[in-house]
Amino acid sequence: MGLLDSFERGLSRAVNGAFAKTFRSGIQPVEIASAVRREMDTKAAVVSRERILAPHSYRVRLNPSDAERMAALGQALHDELRAISQKHATSQGYSFAGPLSIQLLSDEQVSAGTIDVDTSQVSDDVSWQAVLEIDGRRHPITHARTVIGRGSDADITIPDAGTSRRHVEILWDGARGMMRDLGSTNGSSVDGQKVKQSGLADGQTITIGRTRIVFRVIPETRQRAPRLPQQADATQIIDAFEGGRR
Repeated sequence: MGLLDSFERGLSRAVNGAFAKTFRSGIQPVEIASAVRREMDTKAAVVSRERILAPHSYRVRLNPSDAERMAALGQALHDELRAISQKHATSQGYSFAGPLSIQLLSDEQVSAGTIDVDTSQVSDDVSWQAVLEIDGRRHPITHARTVIGRGSDADITIPDAGTSRRHVEILWDGARGMMRDLGSTNGSSVDGQKVKQSGLADGQTITIGRTRIVFRVIPETRQRAPRLPQQADATQIIDAFEGGRR
């Protein structure tokens, strides 16, 4: 079953029979969802091999008569539009540089029965924040070195008896990431392969003991255009970090 079919089922649960009578003619909510999805696909921009940025702000302009009918659904319609748009973005691997926003606006310049969608274009002013996903929690990487283990002196402490007190460290220079095993007893792996050290790309999984750590790089807006992050050779990152210590 397609995404729009799912949207229609969700929408029908959100409104009552009185609202349903309103939509015997004119713009249908499913048409708005389809228009937002098309706009997202059209404006999405590939910024690296692993990342595609899509606009995060959508303004849907409708003729006043159509806008009035849509307004009858209130928050239920807005929630469903955001949910279906987010699901589409996830299925396509899109990232947003800000919170997803969909506004329905009344515009006399738009003909009845038509939809006009405009967006905030993908901005060049995007920085990249590395985060670690562990047991459903997201830990932003705020230092050049982040130590993970079961010891209280680790930057991120995990309650896993199969890990060492200081098991692994994550290095992040604002554009590139890597992991390095700190001489742990049971070792570390990246995507199922035992390694001592490895460069990291978005979505790769580090396993220590019974704990899975997913490395993510997410976009955030900022004032100046950034370097696009990329997976780097582990030796390059180590040289950069060790050079800063000398």
